[in-house]
Amino acid sequence: MRIRSSVRYLLFLFVILAVPATLFAQFGVSITVAPPELVVYSQPICPQEGYLWMPGYWAYGPDGYFWVPGTWVEPPDVGLLWTPGYWGWGGDAYAWNDGYWGPTVGFYGGVNYGYGYGGSGYEGGYWRNNQFSYNRSVNNVDERNFHNTYDKPVRNERAGNNVSYNGGTGGTTARASAAEETAGHERHIPATAAQTGHQKAASGNHELLASVNHGKPPIAATSKPGEFTGKGVVAAKGAAPENKAAETKATENKAAATRTSENKAAANKAAATRTSENKATENKAAATRTSENKAATQRAAQPAPSHAKTAAAQPAAKPVRTNTSSQPSHQAAPRAESAPKPAAQHQTAAKPAAAAPRSEPSHQSQPSAEKKP
Repeated sequence: MRIRSSVRYLLFLFVILAVPATLFAQFGVSITVAPPELVVYSQPICPQEGYLWMPGYWAYGPDGYFWVPGTWVEPPDVGLLWTPGYWGWGGDAYAWNDGYWGPTVGFYGGVNYGYGYGGSGYEGGYWRNNQFSYNRSVNNVDERNFHNTYDKPVRNERAGNNVSYNGGTGGTTARASAAEETAGHERHIPATAAQTGHQKAASGNHELLASVNHGKPPIAATSKPGEFTGKGVVAAKGAAPENKAAETKATENKAAATRTSENKAAANKAAATRTSENKATENKAAATRTSENKAATQRAAQPAPSHAKTAAAQPAAKPVRTNTSSQPSHQAAPRAESAPKPAAQHQTAAKPAAAAPRSEPSHQSQPSAEKKP
């Protein structure tokens, strides 16, 4: 156990000894993997006078590099300026140098953080009479509420260079100037609680991991420390959406609204279909009833068949013919009882019966003819 501890301690000393003097005083965590390029983003508007810009940077955690969004911060005291932290190559590892507050801006590795931090010094503004004057050419401020402003163009010789570390392969080659060396030995104040809390909040945001956002985090800069939602959040250029949490919520709300609209449309369509089907069924039933009633009316209006008329008329005519016959009633009765045939046949059989009485008088008249001389 002691052997392992001794080895770790020796390695630790070796790394420290390999770090340049400009990095030694603020040595922090070291890592052998170079940090990603700086994130490109637009600066959100300054929330109020007296706030200064802290550029965004890559920090390192258990899951690798994560982006700490740039933000506007309140200095711990009037007259202080922020010197950003930076990564520097120490011979066999990258070491992080913490930023600090001081009366002048010191060395920050020649890294071009932008917005006044072009790699050396600071051109974003200055203190005068306990008030900070903002250079509008590099700071996003509202002139209606900010009265201490000026406009001075800044020449950016490192435009397009997004390297985030000093030394090593591909890093910047800047070295601290005499003035920066002097600034490095001045009284320093470490990052405020708001700044450290801002970095801690970033370390817990999965979307800010370099392995997740691939250099284009959805939260690249904020108006105030630790506020990762709202209008003051700006996404990296090329990242979509600008505020993933807000966009996700908006997308969910839109999806919910779409589902509601679709359900409502489906319900209306189903109701309309049912109404149409019911109406069609009612119309069909009404048409069927009308057709049936019309057919019944037509059948009732049609004349009866000829055989039905004969059958209906014969029973009434038969008694009349029998009663008007000259034959005695006992002769007509057998003929009526022995007629099982249809009404038409009754009519045919009745005709001879009617003629028989007429022939009987002629048969009776013959004897009277024989009596004549």
